[in-house]
Amino acid sequence: MSNETFLVTGAMGCIGAWALRNLVRDGATVIAGDLAMEPVRPRQVLSEAELAQVKFVKLDVTSLNDVRSVVEANGVTHIVHLAGLQVPFCRANPSLGAQVNVVGTVNIFEAARHNWGQVKGLSYASSLAVLGPAEEYPEGRVGDDVPLLPRTLYGVYKVANEGTARIYWQDWQIGSVGLRPYIVYGVGRDQGMTSDIAKAVLAAAAGRPYHIRFDGPVGLQHANDVAKMFIGAARAGHQGAAACNLRNDVVDVGDFVALIKEEVPSAQITHTNGNPLPFPWDLDDGGLREILGEMPWTPVQEAIRQDLAQFRHLLDQGLIDLQQLSA
Repeated sequence: MSNETFLVTGAMGCIGAWALRNLVRDGATVIAGDLAMEPVRPRQVLSEAELAQVKFVKLDVTSLNDVRSVVEANGVTHIVHLAGLQVPFCRANPSLGAQVNVVGTVNIFEAARHNWGQVKGLSYASSLAVLGPAEEYPEGRVGDDVPLLPRTLYGVYKVANEGTARIYWQDWQIGSVGLRPYIVYGVGRDQGMTSDIAKAVLAAAAGRPYHIRFDGPVGLQHANDVAKMFIGAARAGHQGAAACNLRNDVVDVGDFVALIKEEVPSAQITHTNGNPLPFPWDLDDGGLREILGEMPWTPVQEAIRQDLAQFRHLLDQGLIDLQQLSA
């Protein structure tokens, strides 16, 4: 894989950090693009020697010139586009949310289009937020092609991203794969309501109490697995504009808490009753399976065990801030 040069946007985020780790270990040349320059989350999952192999560049995805310059100057062959503002940020500042999430994604596709041939593959982050409430869909597994009925500006912006991808394939044959994660958990996941799942494991490792603010069945994807999905999707050479659901583990929140307590019997983890998340949880990931072949998947009990060990190590090294547990 040494002939690959990957650009990862939003590289300082949780999935971005795990993508950097996997790419370095694959032997790829790695360009980490982000507005932030302090690798807080990457440092939680990469060694200092691995971090030294990453080229960090300050990148504002709202600037087409900046994006094209990074792609062209570094001979980028694959792009994993993760940069974006989440639900509360889009609600607080809709214009900035649209600039980053919508215009930023258009700029990524434009940079790919102007360098297609050098650039061989592109994956990008869509979201389960493109879907509406669970009651809007029939019983049974929800496929990739169901009606998109977002209830937030963030979800509307992600629908725009999927539409952008479709038109770039239609007009210029720029192939891409968009992924719709549900709850991503693991080391580095520390923002947003659904980060409660990851924070519960951190709290157990730290011997702190923690309350998960929702219940019911949810789809869980470990951050390391999701990073591998994005990388595999960028490498797939997909001919089309796919937008794919993720599945992996479907677990009731109460059962997840019980699995934590199997590993840490003294854990003080609780959860709210009667407050399920407003999304369908029974998702069909057949579309992504067709593209990737073998699906990255760490079973939830094994993932909890690995995360507990990694969190404990980070706590010992002073590399994780427990203030996030009260955020």
